[in-house]
Amino acid sequence: MSVSRTFRSLVAFGAVATFALGACSGGSADTAPSAAEDAATSSSTGLTTVTEGKLTIATGEPAYVPWVQNDDPASGEGFEAAVAYAVAEKLGFAKDDVVWTRTTFDSAITPGAKDWDFNLQQFSITDERRNAVDFSSPYYTTSQAVLTVKGSNAEKATSVADLKNVLFGAQAGSTSQQFLTEHVTTDKDPQIYNSNADVVQALKSGQVDAIVVDLPTAFFISATQLDDKGVIVGQFEGTKDGDNYGLVLPKGSALTDAVTKAVDELREDGTLAALEEQWLSLAVDVPVLK
Repeated sequence: MSVSRTFRSLVAFGAVATFALGACSGGSADTAPSAAEDAATSSSTGLTTVTEGKLTIATGEPAYVPWVQNDDPASGEGFEAAVAYAVAEKLGFAKDDVVWTRTTFDSAITPGAKDWDFNLQQFSITDERRNAVDFSSPYYTTSQAVLTVKGSNAEKATSVADLKNVLFGAQAGSTSQQFLTEHVTTDKDPQIYNSNADVVQALKSGQVDAIVVDLPTAFFISATQLDDKGVIVGQFEGTKDGDNYGLVLPKGSALTDAVTKAVDELREDGTLAALEEQWLSLAVDVPVLK
């Protein structure tokens, strides 16, 4: 499957103005409980959830490839949908006991009561957000990626060495600029811009051959801003400087420790790495540049 074909189908869901934001509506599977309902302890798992015997999971609307396939998290297809069901299983919930609902990105990380047990839609773990919500341990750490357009001299690169003659662009002060400076050797000095919007415009106008951004941003830009001409050349090895994504839980949730333990076990047994390869590399054809 080519990246361009994947993102043509993604765009069909509708362009979005900001990364990972969605409109709020009813769930795609069962109906989510109201915020007024009391949390209940499941007799089968011993865990306190918003609805007894059910695990209510929230994501954005629409939810995009490769995080969720076909805007249908209940299918379990797509990286975050698959992670959600893997966590549910670790917690002792069968697939039929998972209830999906939708929220906006911003409402999920604001203080206050929630009508879901955990929420995942590419939330970076930050100290500021921890003041309002709980996070699990990270289920994904972003990697840096090379994004170009069809016909550029970067399109066919398959290794870091192939990027030697590429003129790159990056945002000033970003982790992408730092990565580019420290890990990619080229014959041409990278062009540095004040904002990500300027970086994208430079790529569209041919001022640079390619840009370096984190992989989720590359998915988004290619889908919504490059008029079906975007090509994600590949992602770099190593993620230690990337953003950590965590499952969001209500502040002080009784589930936080159990969910974190589940994520830790999935990391340790190799499940997260396997799902990342399946849905963030192979499914959208984003090779690792070595």
